[in-house]
Amino acid sequence: MKYSFAPLTKNYESSAVRDILAVIQKGNVISFAGGLPAEDIFPIEAVKSAYEKVFASGNGSLQYGATEGFKPLRDAIQAKMEQKGIYTTADKILVTTGSQQTIDLFSRVMLAPGDVVLTEDPTYLAALQVFRSYGAKVVAVKGDENGMDPADLEAKMLEYCPKFVYVIPTFSNPDGKSWNDERRQQLFELAFKHDCLILEDDPYGDIQYHQDEVYRPIASFDREQTHVMYTSTFSKSVVPALRTGWVTGPEEVLQLMIQAKQMNDLHSSSIDQQALYYLLRDFDLNNHINIIRSVYYERMTIMQDYLNQVEPGLFKWREPKGGMFIWVEGPEHIDTGALLGEAVNKGVAFVPGAQFYVNEPKSNTFRLNFSHSTPEKIKLGMDRLMEVLASVPVV
Repeated sequence: MKYSFAPLTKNYESSAVRDILAVIQKGNVISFAGGLPAEDIFPIEAVKSAYEKVFASGNGSLQYGATEGFKPLRDAIQAKMEQKGIYTTADKILVTTGSQQTIDLFSRVMLAPGDVVLTEDPTYLAALQVFRSYGAKVVAVKGDENGMDPADLEAKMLEYCPKFVYVIPTFSNPDGKSWNDERRQQLFELAFKHDCLILEDDPYGDIQYHQDEVYRPIASFDREQTHVMYTSTFSKSVVPALRTGWVTGPEEVLQLMIQAKQMNDLHSSSIDQQALYYLLRDFDLNNHINIIRSVYYERMTIMQDYLNQVEPGLFKWREPKGGMFIWVEGPEHIDTGALLGEAVNKGVAFVPGAQFYVNEPKSNTFRLNFSHSTPEKIKLGMDRLMEVLASVPVV
């Protein structure tokens, strides 16, 4: 049969990361490709206890729930937001099926074909997929290790009249950088000046390695909640399988997202939301996050020590101050997409960087994940990767 699909499906793209994971899972390959948390430190007993408390609370716990989310959980999220300097209310928080659903719902209510979204370059691959799936034109803003260049940002706001600016200002995916406070404030001021929304994606903000440093959310500048949608998730700090994220921001936008969610899935899993509430109530999540930070910092250091052994100046990277990734840039003459095949043959995998770029991909880049593998696997995998990188000719 010849199927007649909706026109927007022509914009659908497969995820390069998921495609790579599907291939490497078929063999004995150590993967630095996915953005996976460490399974060996999941709080198994705390999660199990939380679900037992849900079942003990009665049959009503298995009923349909409110689209906005389980109210006690939203109260807990509101308190968490206040600690970050974001002053909202539980009524202005929408619980989502991961922060990925936030990106989709927000795009659904904001974008029409041809609308413009401004982003960093490189940026989160799955966000680019969503924006393009709704027919949006994605335009990259110039930037450096401190964030978007304010002059280029304003010039492109004036030129394109974008629907919104999408950013991951704290331990970004894929390149692990963190904006300085001045750039964060400048983005907010320009958005306010030119009446443009910001979608601030903050999945990694809790995974901070140097506790004396302060990373203020852009949403904290938006005291009236008029210009910044802030989204985060418990996938990195608790477990991904809960698929629980949230979003807060301008009420008018949020109400449309709630309506869109009603049409999409009615509400995110209520049993998972209740279990998460009990876990947040009775489990020391802050202590667990400190464990995550310590474990990931050790793994990042091991991986970086190996990279330091490469021919000096051949590969460049920035030591991440948080998050889960090291972003590596090689000499211009190499194609890391082709290099991946050689790496997989030796039993190790990474993500080539080209697909994280908006319009002008740099094929000499790649992303390494250090959070998922144990120190022993990182050492074995990096031994294999070093063989591959050592074969790269110096030009």
